[in-house]
Amino acid sequence: MDETVCYIKKEFVVPRESTVTEPAAPPTSGGQDYDPPPGKPEGGDDEPSAKKGRFENDGDGKSKQQKKRNRGQNKNRALPFKEQDDVRLCKTLLDGNAELGKCSKERCRFSHDLEKFVQLKPKDIGETCYIYSLKGYCNFGVTCRFAGAHLDENLNNKIAEGVSREDKNLVSMCLGFELQNTLRKKKYDFKKSNEYVSKFEQLQKDAKEKTEGQEARIGACSDEDVIKLRSAERKKINFQDKLYLSPLTTVGNLPFRRICKEYGVDITCGEMACSVPIINGMMQEWALTKRHPSEDLFGVQICGYSGKLAAYASQLIAENADVDFVDINLGCPIELIFNQGGGSALLRREKVLEVLVQSCSRLLADYGKEFTVKTRTGVYAGKNVAHELVPKFEEWGASLVTIHGRTKEQRYTKRADWNYIRQCAQTVKSVPIYGNGDIFSYEDYVEAKKCAPELAGVMIGRGALVKPWIFQEIKEQKALDPSSSERMEMLKRYVNYGLEHWGSDTKGVENTRRFLLEWQSFLHRYVPYGLLERPPQRINQRPEPFRGRDDLETLMASPNSSDWVKLSEMLLGPVPDGFNFVPKHKANSY
Repeated sequence: MDETVCYIKKEFVVPRESTVTEPAAPPTSGGQDYDPPPGKPEGGDDEPSAKKGRFENDGDGKSKQQKKRNRGQNKNRALPFKEQDDVRLCKTLLDGNAELGKCSKERCRFSHDLEKFVQLKPKDIGETCYIYSLKGYCNFGVTCRFAGAHLDENLNNKIAEGVSREDKNLVSMCLGFELQNTLRKKKYDFKKSNEYVSKFEQLQKDAKEKTEGQEARIGACSDEDVIKLRSAERKKINFQDKLYLSPLTTVGNLPFRRICKEYGVDITCGEMACSVPIINGMMQEWALTKRHPSEDLFGVQICGYSGKLAAYASQLIAENADVDFVDINLGCPIELIFNQGGGSALLRREKVLEVLVQSCSRLLADYGKEFTVKTRTGVYAGKNVAHELVPKFEEWGASLVTIHGRTKEQRYTKRADWNYIRQCAQTVKSVPIYGNGDIFSYEDYVEAKKCAPELAGVMIGRGALVKPWIFQEIKEQKALDPSSSERMEMLKRYVNYGLEHWGSDTKGVENTRRFLLEWQSFLHRYVPYGLLERPPQRINQRPEPFRGRDDLETLMASPNSSDWVKLSEMLLGPVPDGFNFVPKHKANSY
């Protein structure tokens, strides 16, 4: 039996009519229609085949060059939809006629013609506004795509009794105007960060001079006699036996994390934020530090190529955001980050890494917060280095180390090496170690814990994207088989959380749609448990073509992104003119 094929019960299998050698032309909605043969994933997640000539056939009708075009990301893709400023209503008119003529900006780029805006505005998506029903006032007013629920006959925005008007979303933004202005003028006080970085750089320099002048020392230099650990710096978070949602770029947004919290995840972490944009006060990067009240143990992941940058970002986040810990990314394989010396490149820059971890861990301890590390096993396949670095992370002050069981070079082309993860866990004395990679079912979780009993816990990434109820499965110790209607209700909750997070006006609706479609590029990979011939499904397995137990289940399993758009229209209404969604990845990689 082919271990890369997910076998389906015969009554649900759809026979292939013919072999298609080229992807079909994209549908008008901008979707990709691509369905590679079972057992041959083409998104960079398959086992590499034996070396062949550049144009040799690979056995399925496609040359190596053809396959290369279907790998990686669609880096030049545009946003699915962009609303022009001149058709967006000025914020002074959001509450309707009562606010006419109050704009104080001489050169406001938004529309001030309320009557024209109402005439051109697309019709409402639904009769109930989630934001209004939640807090008794919708701050998107006239522009809300559910405005009929809270506008009177004179286009005035209604407000429930006992509720005050406010110009902010339910989830607070950490970056205020004053802080942003200070950062952009380079006037923020980073004295504390500079002191720690300077001290550890000097310690490193002194240790080098001592080593060169005398006999070689053994082990890393200790800083205990220079920078004492105070009681306030002691580790406070209990990381033992918790389920950790991996930081996930693009798809690990706040609405998705709320869904995972509902299914029982214990630890959540924001998408990777780059240190330089954080330090420069970039709104988009600071949005990644937002926390929802349901996230009771929450952290922010950063990346940076020097100790000073990481320390600056850590200080900013500790002083201005609501977090429990800051995590440093030592596994990012993106070439741009890697070539700058950040992400997984830090694994081969040990001197920089030493100062970074020591400085950030001590700095955050001053604020009662913790500093954690997420790393891959190494940079190059066959050259693991994590077992050498993990005990140093412990000595340098990290509160938690998570190990993704692959190298940077492997990306997702190999199964995660849990035996090596265990080897790393055995090198430390007290710091908790988490393992990460290929957890897709309760059975996978049990196998991982059995393979590496020394682990404090497990981090789950892609498995949670495909089936976010995996956390509930692990806690209840059984497989779940949610119906298509139950999964649709989950998507409805996600959409509501998205409208609350990104807004209920046209821009917010289309942002919500965009991220829903990005998530659907993972969700469609789920094969309902009741359809499996040999459960459980493994994360590297592709199913045979199949139909679901009802039409909705079949639609949810479609690999065609034009069908994902149809799903979004069931929740967010028709897509606007000019809408064009291109998946982030060129192929439906597993």
